[in-house]
Amino acid sequence: MTLIKSISGIRGTIGGKAGDGLTPFDIVKFTAAFGSWVVQKTNNKRIVLGRDARISGEMVNNLVIGTLQGLGIEVIDLGLSTTPTVEIAVPDENAGGGIILTASHNPKQWNALKLLNDKGEFISDADGIEVLELAESANFEFAEVDKLGKVIKNDTYLQKHIDKVLALPLVDVEAIKNADFKVVIDCVNSTGGIFIPALLKALGVTRVTELFCTPDGHFPHNPEPLPENLTAISKEVQKQNADLGIVVDPDVDRLCFVNEDGSMFGEEYTLVAVADYVLKNTPGNTVSNLSSTRALRDVTEKSGSEYNASAVGEVNVVNKMKETNAIIGGEGNGGIIYPESHYGRDALVGIALFLTHLAKFGKSISLLRSSYPAYYISKNKITLTAEMDIDNLLKQVEEKYKNQPYSTIDGLKIEFDKTWVHLRRSNTEPIIRIYSEAENETVAESLANKIISDIKEILKLN
Repeated sequence: MTLIKSISGIRGTIGGKAGDGLTPFDIVKFTAAFGSWVVQKTNNKRIVLGRDARISGEMVNNLVIGTLQGLGIEVIDLGLSTTPTVEIAVPDENAGGGIILTASHNPKQWNALKLLNDKGEFISDADGIEVLELAESANFEFAEVDKLGKVIKNDTYLQKHIDKVLALPLVDVEAIKNADFKVVIDCVNSTGGIFIPALLKALGVTRVTELFCTPDGHFPHNPEPLPENLTAISKEVQKQNADLGIVVDPDVDRLCFVNEDGSMFGEEYTLVAVADYVLKNTPGNTVSNLSSTRALRDVTEKSGSEYNASAVGEVNVVNKMKETNAIIGGEGNGGIIYPESHYGRDALVGIALFLTHLAKFGKSISLLRSSYPAYYISKNKITLTAEMDIDNLLKQVEEKYKNQPYSTIDGLKIEFDKTWVHLRRSNTEPIIRIYSEAENETVAESLANKIISDIKEILKLN
């Protein structure tokens, strides 16, 4: 059993002993901490709640609602929803915060409480620490019987979210409709199965083949949208002679596409393509995290704008976007953040912008992909002993490459012309993640192996 308490939320496997997994005891404890924190911070006794379609979702939902009611908090329950939908609903409902019950791309045994502030954005590091401290102290004060919180069921946000997407100036419904796309979708039997067909219908896409769109939480494959997990949609796109495939994760904040020949567009390139379209129409700055493809920087600089990198994590990307007044940003895992809509990864916004871009491009999706700089990312890791000083190890690698451009805002990223390597320590286990990117697989792997060799040499000397 696993329970991970982090500043961005609480996630774990269902069952086990209290404190070892995401048990009812732990769910109540951390919900009470967050609810109390919201009331203390905002003096607002209203929280928006939504969930993905996980098997454990109903059980977790009931515990969260009861706990918040016990604190005297009014709960706006969206039911089966998406992460970006809850993010939109928080400010629209004038709530003090939001909770999304989803473990994102984790397998079915996992669930989590993702925590939002009153802007509908993920809480900051400092706020997360306060919530965790409150949970440990268990200094909660529950409401008396006449002051228990109400529960308001609200099923209007599917349409409200879609309406907001359609209202974006760069979404051209007429162009999408005229393109008459034939599409296959894979929604991994979660809430994308409710939201994505409805969005496509609103965009005028009528030829849709649905794979895994029953929101029952029985994931038909590993729910992380990586190529090795997407063989079914790859085959179906070819079988249907479709123009493209669309894939989302269980909480619909990650997005990737499949080319007409069944090959992958590449989740790293979801953001690149959407940013390219946005930049062509509204020039401005862009942001992605340090582990995302350099292609976004290339596309941004080609348009005459400025690219900036943030530390890994949605909160960090959003902060850097606000700091640099970026018009679009996100992460290489298929996460699109478009401030014109809201500051959160949103697959619905991404789909609408991408289909507009593809419609106006007027050629196949594979030709669109080939129009961007080609890079390959190699992902490796080194397992170390728990007592090892990883920070000192990274410092020694930094010293070795001090004459190269490098960044230490999140681990160590070293640049070599158009190639780079990024070393980050894991927050949950004694490993160093090593991501490298180059213009082909051989060079990327070679760079990663060179750095791994350097690390082993340093360890020998120590």
